[in-house]
Amino acid sequence: MCPPCSPGDDQKSLPPVPNPPANPNQCMKTGHHNLKELYRLGRKLGKGQFGTTFVCVEKETGKKYACKSISKKTLTTKKDVEDVRREIQIMQYLAATARGHHPNVITIKGAYEDAKAIHLVMELCEGGQLFDRIGHYTEKKAAEIARMIVDAVETCHSLGVKHRDLKPENFMFVNRKEDSPLKMIDFGISVFFKPGETFDDLVGSPHYIAPEVVLGKPYGPKADVWSAGLIIYIMLSGGKFPFLAETVVGVFEKILYTELDFLSDHWPSVSESAKDLVKKMLVRDPKRRLTTRQVLCHPWIDCVARKP
Repeated sequence: MCPPCSPGDDQKSLPPVPNPPANPNQCMKTGHHNLKELYRLGRKLGKGQFGTTFVCVEKETGKKYACKSISKKTLTTKKDVEDVRREIQIMQYLAATARGHHPNVITIKGAYEDAKAIHLVMELCEGGQLFDRIGHYTEKKAAEIARMIVDAVETCHSLGVKHRDLKPENFMFVNRKEDSPLKMIDFGISVFFKPGETFDDLVGSPHYIAPEVVLGKPYGPKADVWSAGLIIYIMLSGGKFPFLAETVVGVFEKILYTELDFLSDHWPSVSESAKDLVKKMLVRDPKRRLTTRQVLCHPWIDCVARKP
């Protein structure tokens, strides 16, 4: 029998949040080397709003990495530059901290800057997005994946990092194997936070934004718990989104007012324990929503994910 967490257990288990590096510029790679002296760029892996990601090969070792190149032409405001610096700062901070070097968090290798772009070299993930596999899991496998996701989020929170854009597309598999390691990626809108500190800016991907963020209310790390809860809901429902609409405003209205569907499609075969966890992660009132520690102590995660 797996013991449940008491409401205060999460607070007792969290170590003090270290102070982040004072100067974001310290996170940039300095010295006489530039990216192309150290790496050979290969095929393109993908393109986003601000950057393009390539395979790159370290010349000294022959090891493959991913290189996200952010064109300086896209960094049109001071805020854009600060966002990129903060992304690098957070990734290097997590990689340099023993607790932050989590097996399910992408590790940065180095950051480089030249006249045209800023380059982030990191672990290579060639197994595709969680989104591509999300409708094919057994409940046990979904519990295992959920544990990886929430454990990675809890580690970030314990180090004072809030992701703010959790979604299946931001979890990548290292390879195509069924048991491939899973990595949390994309810290582009992540922030450092101190205990009790809140934010009120509207950020994230519309379908995964927590109600308090939609309403413009001060929000804390439990906004990430909501997003993680939606990922688990989608895994258990066979890939069904709970809040679909033709417009962003329509999506937000459903996030605020639509009751979750636990009756149709896959749900009759899903255990009551799994439904209980999802309901508690998707409570609209963040004060009543579970913490990451309480999620990890929930019987469905703690017991089901550990079954042989």
